[in-house]
Amino acid sequence: MKKIVLFLLSITILFADTSIYDFEVKTIEGNTVKLDKYKDKVMLIVNVASKCGFTPQYEGLENLHKKYTKQGLALLGFPCNQFLSQEPGTNKEIASFCRLTYGVEFDMFSKIDVNGENTHPLYEYLKKEAPGFLGSEAIKWNFTKFLVDRKGKVYKRYSSSTLPKDIEKDIVKLLN
Repeated sequence: MKKIVLFLLSITILFADTSIYDFEVKTIEGNTVKLDKYKDKVMLIVNVASKCGFTPQYEGLENLHKKYTKQGLALLGFPCNQFLSQEPGTNKEIASFCRLTYGVEFDMFSKIDVNGENTHPLYEYLKKEAPGFLGSEAIKWNFTKFLVDRKGKVYKRYSSSTLPKDIEKDIVKLLN
């Protein structure tokens, strides 16, 4: 128990002065990008998968992207294969699937882990800033969404079952 408390305390200290803009991620093409590229934008960050019951949400996400990108919305998709191996493809295969099947034009990134010992630091941060149901930090499934305001503060976390159109009101609020 003492080790768990020390671990949680170390994570709290680690992220005390951390901003979402401090994180680096790899694009789906393999290029490193610092999230400060998205300063002054509202971000919707989603862990995605191509073979999931929620995969049709790509359409709704792309609709939000098309409708609000000029007003300052940035959608960031992070493929994840941790839930019943629902994202087994390579980054190249994932990018092709998204473009051809759903016309995805929003920013897609390399496949990452969102839970466990190999959790990407961005997701460690997001989960700490916006815990889920009953304070649980674990991502329960693909298409969990995090909405981040223009100042980089995590505004809200949404479950996989929350449709993109049901987040639109909050997006508009943050854009204005």
